[in-house]
Amino acid sequence: QVQLVESGGGLVQAGESLRLSCAASGRSIASYYMGWFRQTPGKEREFVATIGWNHSTYYADAVEGRFTISRDNGRSTVYLLVDSLKPEDTAVYYCAANLVKYSTVVPRTIRDFSSWGQGTQVTISS
Repeated sequence: QVQLVESGGGLVQAGESLRLSCAASGRSIASYYMGWFRQTPGKEREFVATIGWNHSTYYADAVEGRFTISRDNGRSTVYLLVDSLKPEDTAVYYCAANLVKYSTVVPRTIRDFSSWGQGTQVTISS
């Protein structure tokens, strides 16, 4: 398994930016897809973005153009730069790992990811 710890959340105003970090430990993440999801109370956890072992990136329509996912395998860390934040981006953001080495299938659903962090709260005030 991989242990994941998110950080970087907080309270910001609409239009501002944050950089979320996900520190991985337990094994190298270099050969895995890594993803970010978010969840608000009473709603299902939803896909935000994923980055492949080959650094390919995929985004949910709601965040395309505003969020950027990246990875630093040397630091075993995945980042999510969240820009031009809106009140509807308020959620707990979770990091996740798809533990299929060199997967050729892009994971986008909760079931595709088997390791999860505890989440970091992002709150945007209008």
